Amino acid sequence: MSSSPPPAPHADLLAHLARTSALGPREAARVVAEVLAYFSETTTDYVRRRHTELQARGLTNEQIFSRIAEELPGRRVVAPELSARQLRRIVYG
Repeated sequence: MSSSPPPAPHADLLAHLARTSALGPREAARVVAEVLAYFSETTTDYVRRRHTELQARGLTNEQIFSRIAEELPGRRVVAPELSARQLRRIVYG
């Protein structure tokens, strides 16, 4: 009995992207992997990353924590509502 390799994760999505866009199979696989990695980010990692990004743009911590608090409910997995103090603790320990 011959065994075939297991199907690639999200094979149906990859085939759909390759069929309906200009992406080739490898490009579609890379895009899907990037999107999945982006949405698998934990709340803690997201807060730290966004803090660094917004700080680099010159925003103050007050502006940063306000913006992050507004962004969190829009994440794929809705994060709990965090106070400015909780956000600071995530960033600064």
